[in-house]
Amino acid sequence: MEKVLPGDIAGLGDRKNRYSLLLNEEGGILDDLMMCRRNDGLFVVVNAGCKDQDIALMQEKLSAHCEVRVLADRALLALQGPQAVTALARLNADVHKLVFMTGGHFTLDGIDCFVTRSGYTGEDGFEISVPADKAVQLARALLAQPEVKPIGLGARDTLRLEAGLCLYGHDIDTTTTPVEGSLTWAIQKVRRAGGARAGGYPGAAVVDAQFANGAARKRVGLISTERMPVREGAKVVDAAGNEIGVVTSGSLGPSINQPVALAYLQTAHAAQGTAVFAIVRDKKVPMTVTATPFVPNRYYRG
Repeated sequence: MEKVLPGDIAGLGDRKNRYSLLLNEEGGILDDLMMCRRNDGLFVVVNAGCKDQDIALMQEKLSAHCEVRVLADRALLALQGPQAVTALARLNADVHKLVFMTGGHFTLDGIDCFVTRSGYTGEDGFEISVPADKAVQLARALLAQPEVKPIGLGARDTLRLEAGLCLYGHDIDTTTTPVEGSLTWAIQKVRRAGGARAGGYPGAAVVDAQFANGAARKRVGLISTERMPVREGAKVVDAAGNEIGVVTSGSLGPSINQPVALAYLQTAHAAQGTAVFAIVRDKKVPMTVTATPFVPNRYYRG
């Protein structure tokens, strides 16, 4: 997997989960994904919209070294939120043993599932791989718990934005590199220039050069005290009206009741505390560059 990913996969411990990125030769991000090391190999979860290209790439690059098996008979359910463990533990009390970014096999409502204590909301929660023909049964068993309600992608989107998490196709894509996207934490030191297993993945030369010299732009968080939401595509300008970037995700953050956004800014304007303006309906909305997450993460680390 290190032939196609910049992360430390060889050092991934048993039942440990890791976030990583598929890159092209220019260092652009083809997709972001999660993987967990199991005794039968690496369990990989890609974005549904990118799955065909991701699988084709892995089969092309890796089939000479290992089997790339498509689990077309599996579905994935996400149970997220502060009460997720309470609800799921009624189906199997052993899920309490999992901590953030670990996984294991559990029987839930009589169904053999693979569960990771992970998710893309900034909350404690679980992602549950279940046989596709049992997914409705398990979903109904979860919805029978008093803490559980169904949500749509709009609700998930506000959670991941408040958590400062990138949405593929919006905040990261083939035109953005991990350094520009402020995702350098996903490239462990062992894979960087000078590391024991440095490089060897697509785009490594571009990424290493940006590590060494910086990038011309950077993804940042923006927050406003005004009530007007700032949406994807809004231009960002400095006090003189010079265009310095663009918003890639934006919404009213329901947890903090303030407009928040992710944006790419010229690096000279990307320092925390910098005052900038987003253009919304020809009006300059004052915003401040801020650290993410906008709302503290609530992952369970034990």
